[in-house]
Amino acid sequence: MKIALLALLGLALGALGGAALGIGAGLAWVEIFKTTSFEGYNGMLVFFTFMPLGAAIGGVGGALLFGLIAIKDAEIAIEREPVRRRER
Repeated sequence: MKIALLALLGLALGALGGAALGIGAGLAWVEIFKTTSFEGYNGMLVFFTFMPLGAAIGGVGGALLFGLIAIKDAEIAIEREPVRRRER
């Protein structure tokens, strides 16, 4: 259950971060390649192409990252067994 919840958290955080990075990449694309702004074309390009792609890639990446971290954490023993004393 912990692994699934952390994967969902990673999905949400990754999607938010990816969308923000997608907007940044889209704005850079518009400036570098001098995309026309006729009838808001450059804004639609950024918000309907780059933002969803960034959100999808970030969501999948965040879910995988958080899921892997949760799986590795589940493998680590939380409680140690008491150390046995040597008999003399």
